[in-house]
Amino acid sequence: MSTRPLLSAAPIGGLRAGLLAVLLHAAPAAWSQPSAAPAAAPAAEQSGAAGGAAPQLAPGAAPIRFLLTFDDGPSAAGSDNPTERVLATLARNGHQDGIKAVFFTQTRAWHGGGTDIGRQLIRREHADGHLVAFHSATPLHANHRFMSPAKLEETLQRGVDDLSGLTGRAPSLVRPPFWAYDADTLAAYHRHGMQMLLTDLNANDGKIYGINFSWHKRANMLARLGETRRRWAAGAMAAVDGNTPVVVTFHDVNGYTARHLEEYLGILLDVARELEMPLAARPFYDQRDELERAALASTVRSGDLRPPLPGLWNWLWQ
Repeated sequence: MSTRPLLSAAPIGGLRAGLLAVLLHAAPAAWSQPSAAPAAAPAAEQSGAAGGAAPQLAPGAAPIRFLLTFDDGPSAAGSDNPTERVLATLARNGHQDGIKAVFFTQTRAWHGGGTDIGRQLIRREHADGHLVAFHSATPLHANHRFMSPAKLEETLQRGVDDLSGLTGRAPSLVRPPFWAYDADTLAAYHRHGMQMLLTDLNANDGKIYGINFSWHKRANMLARLGETRRRWAAGAMAAVDGNTPVVVTFHDVNGYTARHLEEYLGILLDVARELEMPLAARPFYDQRDELERAALASTVRSGDLRPPLPGLWNWLWQ
């Protein structure tokens, strides 16, 4: 039997309690991830210089390769579908054609994976050579950490069954809604054959509805990659197939992201060069098997590890 409390055992202030109460009611995708956490051990997070001069490179630091991930999809829009636009841009763009990505899908979302259009897009993601992974299997963007053990087991099995039926293979990766997890949710993921992937960089595009454009795309990516550079330079990040995967998170249900994805790809390449981080010959993953190996090497395997979550999410969960 699980011993985890419904909420954190730490004292919760009034404002924090109010926010938790809102999230407890399975807030929609408009509340989804505004930021992300480096998927690395705490020791790795503390490596490198705190600021000022760039840290010295570890001997043999491997070139970086961007591992793109997309959350909360697919979209069920009947026209100008943002997930379809993302797939088209990954297939053909001015930087590298044939990019493959990890799609963390909501298989029962009322406005996405739970519709005929959504299920068709999940099949297409797999058929196009992308890696389809699990995010949720509830009508809304429900928080796994607030579910009872029985409910969590039920929804995880439902999601595994959904994706196995749609793609012909069980998902190997999961990303928790709201980045909210604890040792018990992580153990549940493992029981269902899934490893948890967080992120290194985040587009801050989790606000799906209303005003969701960004004037700070480049500044944000430069800052986040600068933080990641310290771990990479210290040799604290995994190298896979001769490259260092750098996980980047977007939301394919965000129309602004979908329209500007090619620009985002260029920004990633530009800030890597500015930070003097050598890029792989093909800087984005373009083969599903290589993508999956890189993603699995970047997962959080132990509930004892508490990689920091930025901003609101770190305040709430850590």
